[in-house]
Amino acid sequence: MDLLQEKLKETTTFIKSQGVDNVEFGLILGSGLGELATEIQDAQIITYDQIPHFPVSTVSGHAGQLVYGTLSGKKVLAMQGRFHYYEGHSMQTVTYPVRVMAALKAHSLIVTNAAGGINTSFEPGDLMLINDHINFMGNNPLFGPNDDELGPRFPDMSEAYHLAYRQKVQAVAEKQGIALREGVYMGFSGPTYETPAEVRFARTAGADAVGMSTVPEVIVARHCGLNVLGVSCITNLAAGMQKTLNHQEVVETTERVKVDFKTLIKETLQTL
Repeated sequence: MDLLQEKLKETTTFIKSQGVDNVEFGLILGSGLGELATEIQDAQIITYDQIPHFPVSTVSGHAGQLVYGTLSGKKVLAMQGRFHYYEGHSMQTVTYPVRVMAALKAHSLIVTNAAGGINTSFEPGDLMLINDHINFMGNNPLFGPNDDELGPRFPDMSEAYHLAYRQKVQAVAEKQGIALREGVYMGFSGPTYETPAEVRFARTAGADAVGMSTVPEVIVARHCGLNVLGVSCITNLAAGMQKTLNHQEVVETTERVKVDFKTLIKETLQTL
């Protein structure tokens, strides 16, 4: 057994000892979106600093804990706060929780984020269903030796975001009267916001939104064989499209749209 598998065994053994069992869906809740976890029933809460081999989230708007229980009739394990490459973590550390979810036998991952809109038709407060991504982070979490027991050397990313799940989200949004955009998410390393020139480049490359997360997690989720659903909250227009950018605006915008966001995820979970 290699080092990664040993770590996963230690982590999952501890998490199971805290009452976690039968995980169906992993949830990663981005900046300002963690409130969804408060609606998980019969919740078991485990702070990151308790968990073997887990780092600690340092970003405002990220609570830094796992929440396990039932949401919309499904057993979920939610991350209130994620880890970012820009915090100084390796890509392998950033994506370690996804490995843990897979080791706990989750079959799917729902990943959310706060993102900057670069599609000129987007407005702050829009929700965007992610249909594809561009990895512009300068790294890949699968660099290095591959463990064939965890996933293939060359994962197919043709459908990184599960088509059937996307169709169900669209149907839910229409039924609930929630305006839902759809587009491509482009991952930058951060922690600086993109320059206006980088935003123009991203738009030319085919991106609709930009952010500093999600892409590594989705790559590892697909490596593990998890089905992925991704939703971005467009919290601001990207550089060059509005006067200034700041993290406080991100948190304030997610607060404004949290009802639609929570409804969309909860109602979608019921259909999956």
